[in-house]
Amino acid sequence: MTGAYLKSYLMTAGPTPLPPAVSQVMAEPILYHRAPAFIEVYARCLERLRIPFETTNDVLCFASSGTGAMESAVANLVRPGDAALVASCGKFGERFAELCDAYGAATVHHDAGWGSKVDPADLDRLLDENPGVEVVFTTLSETSTGVVNDVHALTEVAHAHGALIAVDAVSGLGAVPIPQDEWGVDVVCSGSQKALMCPPGLGFASVADSAMERAAAKPGRRYYFDWVATAKGQRKDPPDSPFTPAVSIFMALDVALGMIEEEGLEAVFERHRRLGRAAREAVRALELDLFGPEDEGANVVTAIALPDTIDGAKVPKTMRDRYGVTVAGGQGRLKGRIARIAHCGYFGAFDVTTTVAAFEMTLRDLGHPVELGAGVGAAQRVFQEAGAPVAALPA
Repeated sequence: MTGAYLKSYLMTAGPTPLPPAVSQVMAEPILYHRAPAFIEVYARCLERLRIPFETTNDVLCFASSGTGAMESAVANLVRPGDAALVASCGKFGERFAELCDAYGAATVHHDAGWGSKVDPADLDRLLDENPGVEVVFTTLSETSTGVVNDVHALTEVAHAHGALIAVDAVSGLGAVPIPQDEWGVDVVCSGSQKALMCPPGLGFASVADSAMERAAAKPGRRYYFDWVATAKGQRKDPPDSPFTPAVSIFMALDVALGMIEEEGLEAVFERHRRLGRAAREAVRALELDLFGPEDEGANVVTAIALPDTIDGAKVPKTMRDRYGVTVAGGQGRLKGRIARIAHCGYFGAFDVTTTVAAFEMTLRDLGHPVELGAGVGAAQRVFQEAGAPVAALPA
């Protein structure tokens, strides 16, 4: 099945597949970022971005990856010597600790364990033990393991101790709920290349007044990622950007956010719930274990514990090279131990069933006994029982 004409399926958690309409708009002539034609697109994006964040806050935009948005949170909230608490449960949560260290914070790093959730009781204890902490950093969806944290509960704990909370929602935003205003989350960071169905290149930070006030009171040690300067430009009428924005990606974002708005946010979440449930049922039907806790809300990435009897590092390579399906393997300490199937963004039922079929054949290729079709059938039953359209979003 190898060859130049092998059809490929991208099943990673970022970058994710793009709807054709999103790809096509980027092929249009580029616009001058000060021209009325682009300013209209820019203003519409700034307004529509409030939909997935479920907020009335300014959603600040940067030409960066999602990590840039995370760095902006540290740069604006932490000064050298400030105590900052990072509660992580995987590779990307650890990035917040690395950022805090880079900015000279007195970092308190709590590692809940890869594949575990951050326990609100542990956060409560740590804040009792470290009364000087004024900012907590944590993760909504830990892409390296598929775990989704209870950000609502973690926010309540942080606020009970008088601390702000900043959340990495790079892979989770638009796939699982994080109603920022309802839960009172101070900062939500995200990026364009995952459930928002755009290419990499835009970072977002939705900043509540509580966090903006702290940033304004702690000037210095940032320039490009200065929230105050960015907010000042975005609040103009018409809105402006202090630096050249990623024009073509904003054009793509305008189309993608329009699709999300048309589908309806709750329908978007329900589609991700079906995809996640189908992937988990397929894993169970293959008599394999999910990596991490059982969680009906973990609908961004399904992490599969691979059999000890095979070379797990060969799973992603075999699926990609022989069957044309790109999934992610484990990172760091999980390399060769798990495979990760993503379903956040422009995905539908047949993306999942095709991926499960390729996974079944790959396991057999590597010597693990599998009943072909067992996982596929389990996924099909989830989609059929849902009684809803099973394709991805309209093109």
